[in-house]
Amino acid sequence: MSPRKRVKSLLPSGLLWRLTLLNTLIIITATAISGWAIYNTACFLAAGVGNFDAQRQEQFNTTLLYYLWLFMIIAVIAGSMLHFYLTKRLIKPIHGLIESTKQLKRGHFPNPVEVYKQDEIGQLVIQYNGLIEQLHSNEQQRKKLVTDLSHEIRTPLANLNGYLQALRDGNIVGDAALFTSLHKESERLSQMVEQLEQIKEWDHLSAQSIVIKEATEISKLLNQCARMFEWTLKQKHISIQIDADTCHLPIHVERMQQVISNLLDNAIRYYEGTGPIVLTGRKQANGYYMSITGPAKPIPDNEKDHVFKRFYRLDTSRSRDTGGSGLGLAITKEIVEHHHGKIGVDTTVDHNIFWVELPYDVEN
Repeated sequence: MSPRKRVKSLLPSGLLWRLTLLNTLIIITATAISGWAIYNTACFLAAGVGNFDAQRQEQFNTTLLYYLWLFMIIAVIAGSMLHFYLTKRLIKPIHGLIESTKQLKRGHFPNPVEVYKQDEIGQLVIQYNGLIEQLHSNEQQRKKLVTDLSHEIRTPLANLNGYLQALRDGNIVGDAALFTSLHKESERLSQMVEQLEQIKEWDHLSAQSIVIKEATEISKLLNQCARMFEWTLKQKHISIQIDADTCHLPIHVERMQQVISNLLDNAIRYYEGTGPIVLTGRKQANGYYMSITGPAKPIPDNEKDHVFKRFYRLDTSRSRDTGGSGLGLAITKEIVEHHHGKIGVDTTVDHNIFWVELPYDVEN
């Protein structure tokens, strides 16, 4: 920081001057009223019990007035200086917040603002530092994801372009094996584009504050979502069981379809073992309970709180075409919370149970 900028940052702000001026006016008013009351009371008492003649009474009044003016001036100056110093210390963290937000506005993530006290302003600074840290982390995750996807898209694109050009020029002859390979490359590209769409979907959901709901028969919705995965389940030789109580819930239909589909896709993607995927719906006292149970490697207890964070991928050894982008469960949690519901995961020895609780009645 240059000396000029350093001096400028140390100068009191307009707010500090206004607060000091206001406090000075209050001190002047209070001391003037108190001095006037003391002066008149003392003069009255001196005239009544002092047995002064006119000259001595006048001298007493003049001396008293002189000292009262002296004490008032000292009180105003001392009070104003003390107020200036204390207020400057009080609003010092605000200066840090202002400079930090200026850096953030310019596109730079600032260093944490120093916390001086654990009061309300201190708590504000702590929350602000946490927000900056989270934004920085999200931005790094986003850049890493975009970089990874961009890098991975190059390979299938190069393969497709190479083979298509060779087919066009007649250098090779297409057969079933070649077309199968090209189709797999095309599928990889489609999955990557879908992951980018999930990023856009996340940002759209985060900006929403109101979800318009309508009464919907939830068991019917569960069956509809399960039928969307019939072909995928058949290809992977996985069976599914559905046992859901009928119940009308106030939900956003498309969003809740996305919740169920994301959880089903997660159960299929990480399917490991034998047995069916079980989709359950139960009416409870406080709301409707849905769960999707699938054979899989158990999620460790210390990872359960992280699986719903954006860009978090439990198994980093998986490639992105099989392991996903780490956004599906984060979007699912966002949708459930917009419905004032809860979401979580439980585990057994060889199963993971993702569950959702939705209230029966929620205002739009």
